[in-house]
Amino acid sequence: MKTSNATGIGNAINRVEGHLKVMGKAKYATEFPVENKVYAQSINSTIAKGEIISIDATAAEQAAGVLKIITYKNADKLKTFDEAMPSVSTDTIAPVLQSNKIHFYGEYVGLVVAKTFEQAQYAASLIKIEYKKDNSAVIDFEKSRSKAFAPSKKSDYSRGDVEKGLKEADEIIEQTYHTPIEHHHPMELHATIANWDNGKVLVYASQQMLEDAAIAISGTFQIPTKDVRIIAPFVGGGFGSKLNLNGHVIMAIMASKMVGQPVQLTVTRNQMFTNTNMRQKNEQKMRIGAKKDGTLTALSHEVLSHTSTTAIFQEPCGMISKMMYNVPNNLVKERLIAMNLQTPFAMRAPGEATGSFALESAIDEMAWKLKMDPIEFRIKNDSQHDLHADKPFSSRLLVECLRIGADKFGWKDRKEQPRTNKKGNWLIGYGVSAASRNAPFQKTNAKIILKLEEKKVNVTVQMDATDIGTGSYTIIAQTASEYLQIPVDQIDVQIGDTDFPVTPGSGGSWGAASYCNGVQSACENAINKLKVNRNIKKDKTVPLADLLKMNQLTSFEAEGSAEPSLEFKKYSVFSFGANFTEVWVDKDTGMYRIKRMVNVASAGKILNPKTAYGQIIGGITMGAGMVIAEQTKVEPNFGNFITRSFADYHVPVNLDMANVNVVFLPEEDKIANKMGIKGIGELGITSVAASIANAIFNATGKRMRDLPITPEKLIEAGLEPGISA
Repeated sequence: MKTSNATGIGNAINRVEGHLKVMGKAKYATEFPVENKVYAQSINSTIAKGEIISIDATAAEQAAGVLKIITYKNADKLKTFDEAMPSVSTDTIAPVLQSNKIHFYGEYVGLVVAKTFEQAQYAASLIKIEYKKDNSAVIDFEKSRSKAFAPSKKSDYSRGDVEKGLKEADEIIEQTYHTPIEHHHPMELHATIANWDNGKVLVYASQQMLEDAAIAISGTFQIPTKDVRIIAPFVGGGFGSKLNLNGHVIMAIMASKMVGQPVQLTVTRNQMFTNTNMRQKNEQKMRIGAKKDGTLTALSHEVLSHTSTTAIFQEPCGMISKMMYNVPNNLVKERLIAMNLQTPFAMRAPGEATGSFALESAIDEMAWKLKMDPIEFRIKNDSQHDLHADKPFSSRLLVECLRIGADKFGWKDRKEQPRTNKKGNWLIGYGVSAASRNAPFQKTNAKIILKLEEKKVNVTVQMDATDIGTGSYTIIAQTASEYLQIPVDQIDVQIGDTDFPVTPGSGGSWGAASYCNGVQSACENAINKLKVNRNIKKDKTVPLADLLKMNQLTSFEAEGSAEPSLEFKKYSVFSFGANFTEVWVDKDTGMYRIKRMVNVASAGKILNPKTAYGQIIGGITMGAGMVIAEQTKVEPNFGNFITRSFADYHVPVNLDMANVNVVFLPEEDKIANKMGIKGIGELGITSVAASIANAIFNATGKRMRDLPITPEKLIEAGLEPGISA
């Protein structure tokens, strides 16, 4: 990994691995040269519930190149769940092909292994499976409300008395907001090359969290974790879909064990709708009470969503309503319906992205009802204390984000009355929303290897961190450059291998803070040990090359570890932000354009403004996608997805997006961690949808509470009370 830049943290240097990507030399999961590799193609069920009663694989077995056909009849026996509906996490086991039972449309029911990919694919098409369909499949959300249940004791939260708070209010808002099923769809397909060798497993896999994936593999096959090695130096996006281990990895390992050769298995784009998780559909009922002066008296957030019939996952939409505003009476309830769909899992800013749409839309509705400026209403109800956790925030610059954003955006030019800012056939509107995202910090280990070559020191950094396109390589290199005081081009970052020191992986906005503090610790340990060996004072600056020479060394290794402090646990640690959007809506067709956006982020020390900017832009684009087009529809009779390719699952393209101005506030939160870093990757998507919807209201006088907001919905929607055409 080479770069001509020679600077440490805080500088907008180019990605150190960028040249490998543009030259096609960055190896992703299925691009490693593995000898004697064969190929697999998985087979999916075509019913939502029932059982397999017969499998005819005769033609497939006779097809050219076929080595093995695996179904529940001959699959290895794997560890299965000890309970009927376990809660899933990133290290949960992933048993597959263990019975003839079918739980959702698209569930894996078989695997064909052949000498070539084309042979495997063709043979898979020859297999005939007969099912006994169970017509009691739960695939209609609306008809299944009575089956909703509380998934855990944490499903209900309250402080104060919401009903009492609502009675004390001068104005009340009671509305329901809907967000649909969405799919992650990273650019790189989920894929793996797996090799079973005498009980030891080597896997090249597109995974975000390597240690947890190794734990899931060892648990599923009941082998020691030390016998599992996962390699993933580059991951082509994940957005949460590659946090946990999915069935294709387990099938590839099983197939390798059965055929005695490495097996490559790639999940198709269509299968990524049914087999690699999704964001849940959420129905969110909001009730808000406020005094005439804008003081909030009550906030209730009730969520109805769904999980699979085999496991539990709840997207915590109500989490943001527990801590965002200073409201004494607060109620959050979350309920699930068990449906015959695949188990959902985390998608970028799980809970915040969807929950903030409901919360920030409802806050805007209350501001309108009170005839208050929506920025001033939010500021009035700001709090420096997290009422949910009963802890002070380590830092909270939300007011500054709103004030500075308003100035950058030109909020003063906004017309309060909807439908009054016009240009020809266009109705122009301004919208705002506040954002927050938990900024976690997790224990991380790192190793550095110093080598003195002539007059300079070359450094290798090793950790099992991953880079999912976010810039991990670059900020790790910049951190080592900063604390070793050597140029970035003398640092080689090696990540994505479970043989390296353990990290929490990429996800949850903890990557940057965790990785870089771990690297800082290793760098400081190396320098301190070299100084101690020669009785050099700790605070004396000595060039790294000179330190090695003084110790008569040409190479030296050191490890370091970083984890949350006791002080960290006494505070609530969040990143904060504000979104501003200008939309133009055609009053006759309902077509609208996002003209410009301003995002202000308070996210601790910015390690690299260039990569951080990319993260915010990516988040804003996904937030815009929530509003413009993204939705996965379930076919109501069979339980498969109607939207099952990019031909009908639409995502934003360049022409859909606006001119975006991103502002990072100067902040170093030393309570968050020693380096003052906070997560930013998920803050960028949080509440973007609400800022767009609020802008559409300001333009048209129509409240859009059901995502995505399509032109036909806009045309059919009525004006809010008190607004004239």
